[in-house]
This record gives sequence, C-alpha cells and structure tokens, in this order.
Amino acid sequence: MKNNFKPTTYSFLILCCLIALSSCSSKEKKVEVIKEEKPNVILILVDDQGYGDIAALGNPYIKTPHIDALHDTSARFTDYHVNPTCAPTRAALLTGHNANRAGVWHTVNGRSILLEHETTAAEIMKDNGYATGIFGKWHLGDNYPSRPQDKGFEEVLVLGGGGIEQTMDYWDNDYFNDTYHHNGKLEKFEGFCTDIWFDEAMKFMADNKAKNKPFFCYLPTNAAHSPYFVDDKYSDPYKDNENIPNAAFYGLIANVDENIGKLTEYLNTSGLMDNTILIFMTDNGTSAGAQIPKTDNLLDGFVTKGFNAGMRGIKASKYEGGHRVPLFIHWKDGGITVGKDIDALTAHYDVLPTLIDLCDLEVKQDIKFDGQSLKPLLNGDDSNFKDRIVITNSQRIDVPEFWRRTSLMQGKWRVVDGTELYDLKTDPEQRTNIADQYPEKMAEFRAAYDTWWADLLPGYSVLPRIYVGDKAENPTTLYCHDWHTEKAASPWHQRHIREGFIDNGYWLLKVSESGAYTLKLRRYPEETHLALNAEAPIRPALEGTSVRASKKGKALNIEKARIKIQDKEEVKDVDASQEYVEFTIDLEPGKTNLQTWFTLDNKEELGAYYVSVEKL
Repeated sequence: MKNNFKPTTYSFLILCCLIALSSCSSKEKKVEVIKEEKPNVILILVDDQGYGDIAALGNPYIKTPHIDALHDTSARFTDYHVNPTCAPTRAALLTGHNANRAGVWHTVNGRSILLEHETTAAEIMKDNGYATGIFGKWHLGDNYPSRPQDKGFEEVLVLGGGGIEQTMDYWDNDYFNDTYHHNGKLEKFEGFCTDIWFDEAMKFMADNKAKNKPFFCYLPTNAAHSPYFVDDKYSDPYKDNENIPNAAFYGLIANVDENIGKLTEYLNTSGLMDNTILIFMTDNGTSAGAQIPKTDNLLDGFVTKGFNAGMRGIKASKYEGGHRVPLFIHWKDGGITVGKDIDALTAHYDVLPTLIDLCDLEVKQDIKFDGQSLKPLLNGDDSNFKDRIVITNSQRIDVPEFWRRTSLMQGKWRVVDGTELYDLKTDPEQRTNIADQYPEKMAEFRAAYDTWWADLLPGYSVLPRIYVGDKAENPTTLYCHDWHTEKAASPWHQRHIREGFIDNGYWLLKVSESGAYTLKLRRYPEETHLALNAEAPIRPALEGTSVRASKKGKALNIEKARIKIQDKEEVKDVDASQEYVEFTIDLEPGKTNLQTWFTLDNKEELGAYYVSVEKL
C-alpha cells in the first residue's frame, strides 16, 4: 500500500507527541499503586504530642529537626482529626471504624478493649503476605482475644496497658532498662523505652528485607505520655524557658525526633526508603505542651502558656485542641516526596482504607469502613470530601449520654455538645458560640448526629470480654484497670495499688471450657512476690533523669476474701502474710462476670487488684 503521509506530516505528529509528553511531565505526579512489588508500611503514632508540639507547625520553642524534615517532604493533612484520648484513637486507626463501633470509647473501665470481631490493619496486611510487627504501646486489651498477637501482629514488643507505671505495666518500670511483653513472654531490655522500640523495629525491617518480604511496622510510642521520665540531656535545653510548661515533655519529644532521624537514615542507607509508605501522626491533643489556667476548665480552656497552634483545649477536650493532630505521609515510589498541604476534613479511620488502596490489598467483602481512602486527595481530587461530616467524641461513661463530649465537624463548622456552634474561618480559637444565629444549620447538624448515633447505638450491647481457660492464654491475669465500675476511672495506676485505693468492680469474662479453675487473688502483681499486707518498697529516683521516686506502699490488714462468679460465691479467711488467697471452683462454658472482695480489719472493702485465673 502506498504511503500517503508526507515528511511534514510526520514532523507535525512528533511535535504533538512532544507537547503532550511535556504537558504530562509538568503536572503533579499522581500516586500510583505498584502491583509488582508491594510497598512496605511504617506507621508512627506518637503519644500525647499535639499539633502544636512540632517546630515545622509553628512552635517557636521546640526543636524537631527530623520531624520537620519529614514534614517538608510529605503530604500534610492540616485538618486531620482523631479521638481526644489514647485508646479510642488506636481502635479507629487500626480498624477503619469509629472507635465507638469498635467498642473502645474509654481508656480504662474495661472499655479500652477492642471487640473480638473487629478486623485490624495487621490482620489484613498479614492476609496479603505482609510481615507484621508492633513496637511500643498497644492499649487495646492485655488479654486474649484482644492482644496484638491475637489481632494479626506476628512480632510483638509492647508495654502493658496505656503507659509506663500503669496497672498492667511491669511493676516499677520507669522507662529505663524495663521489662516488656515480647511475643507473649516477659523480657527485660537494656536502654530507654523509645530507643528500644525503634531499634527493635529496625531489626524487624532488616530481617524482612533479607527475606524479600514486605512488612507492616506499627510504631506506637508511649512517649510523650506521662509520667514524663527522660534523660536530662533531652530536657535540659528547655528548663530555663519560662514559656515552656513542661521541659521533660519536650525532652520526650526530642528523643522521639532523634529516633525518627535514625529511622530515616536507616531507610535511606538500606534502600528501603523508596518503596516504603512512611506515616507520622499523633493520638490526641497535647498533654503538656500547652497550659490552661487553673481557674478555667483544664481541658476546654484557653492557652496562657506554651504553644497550641492557636487552638482551644488540650488532650481529652471536645474542642479543636483535643483532637486535631498532624498527619504526614511520605512515599517516594508513589510520588509523595514534595511538601504539600491538604486541607480537606479527614480522620483517623481514613488511614486503613488509604493503605488498602495504596498497597492494592484484598479485603473480605463483609468488611465495611466508616472512613474513606485519602488517595483521591493525594491526587488533588477533594470532590468526595467537601460535604463530609466527621464526628469524634470521648464518652467515657458506661451508658453514653446524648451529645456528651462530642465534636461534629463539616468543613470549618464545629458543633460542640450539640449546643455550641463555631466557624473556624473567622473564629479558630472557638471563642464565640454562634448557634443562635444559625438555627437551620443546627437543625441539619442535629439530624446528622441522630442518624450517626442510631447507627452506632446497637453496638453498645456488644461487650468486650476476656477469655479464661482458653489454650491461647492460660493462666490469665486480670487487672483492676479493666474493672467495670461506677467510678469515673478504675484503679489504673500503680500508685493506686501502693496507696490501697478503695474501689471495686467486676470483670466481663467468657469461660472457654468447663472444668476446675484456680483463682488467685492478689494485692500486688505476681512479679513483686509481695505479701498481701506488705508495704511496697520505694522505687528510687534515677540520677541524671527526671525519674522521681515512688511513694512507699501502704499496709492493708486484709482479713477476708470473697469471690462471686456464675452462680457461685465463696468466702475465706486470709493469711495476709501470703502473696495471694486461692480459690478452686468448677466453671461452665459461657459468658459470666467475676467480682472479688478483700475485707479489711476496719470493715472497709475493696476488690483484688490482680487475679490469676487458671484452668487446671
């Protein structure tokens, strides 16, 4: 066939192609999924560091050079929200569900335990061929079936409960040379806790790099949570600045920043950085980077000292400072390497759907998310985010009250407790309630809240239970931290144990198998080998650090012990010079409650702080 195209025609076509290629290269590179080689995922979650506790986000006092460097090369979500406290945020982050739906809406009282039927990011990643590891703070249950190893994590190195010195934590841990749970066993590690989390995480990464296996590494630090123990070399630079409320708090963040620097250096030198999705975020507003006057509500007042990025409220607050936090995402092979602010309203339960999208993961069809993938925003498309409503709350009571401690958000509108309305465009500090000026808008938001609440309410009848007598964990140690009690908070800290805090509650259990069980009721945890009436010795201060001495334990003259479980109730006289009181009882399979009592010589009663339940 005769060729009818002339040379000038070819030249024109080539020119058109060059123009088209030039046009494509000038546009922002879109995030694409690499299907041939799955990207690694590192999810860093810093505890209690607020949006304003980062130099790159405007803090004039703190130095965070490595977090700043990550900020400068990441997609930054500037209107990103979590729950106002630790455990609820972790539940939503790992499940893609509202924390209330996942069963976690408190940090204690048995409501920091993830519901058994929830599927986590680790389980999804593991099912898709990823190695999974957690290093740091879990705070979603310390017993089967809600431990990290029960929820998809293969390599597990965690402290107990929600922080050092808490009831589940190994007795007298103080951040330095402590004992942690490593793959189901207690193991002592040398060094500072945050250094250990990052060092062990990098070993996990190196091991899976050698195996040519993609990994999901979850790095939830317990820093910068109280008790604010850190080496003086990190806090000293901040001690003489009268504008800084808590130098040790900044010191903890400085150490986290140093470890992020070590991690990014490792990723670069090992060749892992290019195809690793690196995510940095925090779990709630600042706990000690901003000070509220004592005459104001501690959580909801206005900052008079420190830096809070112009927001009202701190950790646990329903106002912006309680739940707006940083989120940075970096992924070189995915085209996310240039600092870019994304202002759309986003939330913690968006992270898992995003990872599923970016990593091209297969998910069971029955799993539905409350969140949505952020990939369109990474590619510049905010069409599905303009009118969305995000609701975050901190109910912290066993029978949730309508609107209590709730923030409903749409765009820059904020509805607080269903009675206050703020427009952040003109009032970023939420100082002026304008609800009476917008009655129709308030009616719309109330209708949205009603729909949201009606969807969640049935889930409150599903209660998290601890299994006993199961092959996965036998014996099982129960902690008073998980008591269901009428008080605002069960005894969650080791100082409560030392002082003999008078309280009681019950555990929600599920007996796996019928048979004979022993129940050992203790005042102190097993590792102390202390008698029931012992005065726990002082844990000394640590020179060169901010670790302070503990208080000496108070002697309790316990005369009787009682238990009630299923339809059985037994009482025993107590030899308080022993470590525990032991009961042997036959149990049947099924759901039940367990409550215990210690009766003192003055007739006061309290529950056994620790109970070991073992099927014989």
